[in-house]
Amino acid sequence: MLETHVIYRRESMKPFVLSFLAAAALAVMAFALPATQSSAQDAAKPEANPVSNHVRQVVERESKNMVAAAEEMPADKYSYHPTPAQMTFGHLMMHIATSNTFLCSKISGMPEPQSEKLTDTDPKEKLVAAVKASFEFCNNALAKVDDSNLGEPITVFGGRSMSRAAVMITLTDDLYDHYSAAAMYLRLNDLLPPTAQHEKKM
Repeated sequence: MLETHVIYRRESMKPFVLSFLAAAALAVMAFALPATQSSAQDAAKPEANPVSNHVRQVVERESKNMVAAAEEMPADKYSYHPTPAQMTFGHLMMHIATSNTFLCSKISGMPEPQSEKLTDTDPKEKLVAAVKASFEFCNNALAKVDDSNLGEPITVFGGRSMSRAAVMITLTDDLYDHYSAAAMYLRLNDLLPPTAQHEKKM
């Protein structure tokens, strides 16, 4: 008799347990759904300042590559150039430092820092320090730049007028061009460029 009562009680509890579990599942779903919808809505929102954000990302990434390339090239190879018509590696480093400072100053409106004039025959230590300083200046100068004035005209090389967006594109294009040249100079001296070293480790 007792066994029959226990079995009956268990069977009678099943609908209650199932109802409780279903209610709990619905509560969890109701709680999670707004969070999921909010995440999806946040992901779908347009990015604020996509142009200037991308420029900052490129500068940060290429600064590491460029400084690593400058440090990797031996000091006695700073006078190396593949052909008589091409610039030396030292001249390339000098050009990178001066170009970075000039373009980032124009983009941001921040004055160029006062520094000793560089030459392409300066020792490696001085040119590497100048390259590092130019990227530090760019990071500081571009930190607060946004996309609100992309069409504003800026006077650049030889009095030429370009939009702020065009100068930003020129900066990133220059960084890619300069690093590719530095990588070529390294390979011609049997040295592996920094980005190739990363790939090899992977």
